[in-house]
Amino acid sequence: MRIETSSGPAEAEIDHPDEPAFLLVFTHGAGGGVDSPDILTVRDTALAAGGVVARVLQPYRVAGRCAPGKPEPQDRAWIELVRALRAEIGRKPDSGTGRELPLVLGGRSNGARVACRTATELGARAIVAVSFPLHPPGKPEKSRRDELLAAGAADVVVINGGSDPFGIPDAADAAEVKVIPGQPHSFRKGFDTIAETLVPWFERWRA
Repeated sequence: MRIETSSGPAEAEIDHPDEPAFLLVFTHGAGGGVDSPDILTVRDTALAAGGVVARVLQPYRVAGRCAPGKPEPQDRAWIELVRALRAEIGRKPDSGTGRELPLVLGGRSNGARVACRTATELGARAIVAVSFPLHPPGKPEKSRRDELLAAGAADVVVINGGSDPFGIPDAADAAEVKVIPGQPHSFRKGFDTIAETLVPWFERWRA
């Protein structure tokens, strides 16, 4: 699905469960795509719990760039595309009234930052933050904690590797912080742990 935004077109790959219960809009990290093993694990786990899953390739990646640029235009484009997705696929089809599905946002690395920064404006119920980059490597004084806390009332589930040079958020700053020992910023293993962590949360959001 192609979505026009103020920063250019985005692309979304959509997967539908048999009985939709919530909408998960998930995106990649800087320079990444939407087919990495951790993102596919999130997709599969959400689908099994009744989530309509949209994996979004942001406009800067569609245009062939690796860096997202400034946060303001990135957030604006994200808000636009999420609203377009909600209008297109974010309603329960058999509800009679077209009731809007609960919205869950998510992303890995830079995508998790975008999801947290925009959660309040979009009315997200929850955030899935994979490899949230708390600070640049070797620069803990340049914390992005405020971006994590910007999610406001939304439940934030953080899943980070124990050896991530971008740091690990404090457990008090999210609904859950799951640390997978020995894993770097890009997971090489531990995908079963990612799924096990998310199952109860997806089931809760479905309820």
